[in-house]
Amino acid sequence: MKYFFVLGANPTLSIAELSAVFGLNNKNTECPTGRLASENVFLIESNKAIDSSALIKKIGGTIKIGIINPSNSAGKQEALQFGGQAGIKDYDGIKNNITEMLKDEQSEGKFKFGISYYGKAKFNIKPLAMEIKNYLRERGISCRWVTSREPTLSSVVVEQNKLTGKGIEIVLIESEGKVLIGRTLAVQPFKELSFRDYGRPARDDYSGMLPPKLAQIMINLSGAKADDIILDPFCGSGTILTEAMLMGCKNLIGSDISAKAIDDTKKNIEWIIKNYELGIRNYELLNIDAAELSKHIKPNSIDTIATEPYLGPQRGAHDINKTIKELENLYGKALAEFKKVLKKDGRVVMTWPAFVPPLAELRRGKPALRFINPNLSGFKIINPIPEYLRGDKKLKLTGRNTIIYGRAGQKIWREIVVLRQ
Repeated sequence: MKYFFVLGANPTLSIAELSAVFGLNNKNTECPTGRLASENVFLIESNKAIDSSALIKKIGGTIKIGIINPSNSAGKQEALQFGGQAGIKDYDGIKNNITEMLKDEQSEGKFKFGISYYGKAKFNIKPLAMEIKNYLRERGISCRWVTSREPTLSSVVVEQNKLTGKGIEIVLIESEGKVLIGRTLAVQPFKELSFRDYGRPARDDYSGMLPPKLAQIMINLSGAKADDIILDPFCGSGTILTEAMLMGCKNLIGSDISAKAIDDTKKNIEWIIKNYELGIRNYELLNIDAAELSKHIKPNSIDTIATEPYLGPQRGAHDINKTIKELENLYGKALAEFKKVLKKDGRVVMTWPAFVPPLAELRRGKPALRFINPNLSGFKIINPIPEYLRGDKKLKLTGRNTIIYGRAGQKIWREIVVLRQ
């Protein structure tokens, strides 16, 4: 079975997460394989069915999950050739494939359908939509075409119109001179993510404003399993811990030098447990300095560390050089402690700050981002992208195999760093 994943705003980070979740490997025939079909769509081929509804709630970097239609009534391959360089013209082939997908659809009320096209070739969706509409009406099915100003429907539009349940979102994907046709199975739960981000009782921009989606990605990059002991030594308001709980992780430790952060984390954990009716989770909160972890946590006892330390001043002017030195000292001491408490095969996933220099520095030709270089204490930065995918020029990593996460206008971006001993 071949599945498609519509990637988030940072496709490289999304692919890194999917690679970790599925253990992508083109050398082991028992492992799923994946490839980038277009700029923001990733394909994964798996012998096992994917529970898309459950998976979409546990991966932060994917907007939609769907399945590629394996055949069509004309007996062609699943990938239809483009009918000319100017654009996609094989409406008959595409229509036949889609009507094959729709042949068993039944609807007591109005059946809704939408079409999303992911590709660069010119493609006018309207004639195809009219063909589908006529086909459904000929079968006695009352229908409505759900439209958008964009060539793709957002997850919000898909969810609001119930196109993964009572209706259908048909997805066309341009890939290597062909068009793949599939249907969306699940979309990112944007309401839940927003609720957990803005609805939680304790939010503090100093202790941390890590988005739940990024917390999910970091946990997945760590390779944490349900029974592993996961440590967040800069737990802030507890986003990584609460997301780990929702993802099924059972053994959690959070620590922070700030007593307020520990109190905020406790409030947010209790709120998550109540709102999501979670069973009792084994968690511990410690009000300690990350530079003294080994005094409170047993050596070689932690399976995974996922954390976002203090990233520096978020507002106002500050001396970037001074901030970098202070953070390098903080992170260096923390990494030395991580090495003591982490198991030998354990992994660390951290965010490091990447500073946008003042305009004056940019005019003098300095790089657009300033990075930190803490003492790694024997850890090595590892590339989160599978080796067989690293030649794809669409994937963007730094020179030290990390991934930059941010958006225009931010003074501090995040550098996603994966470490192991």
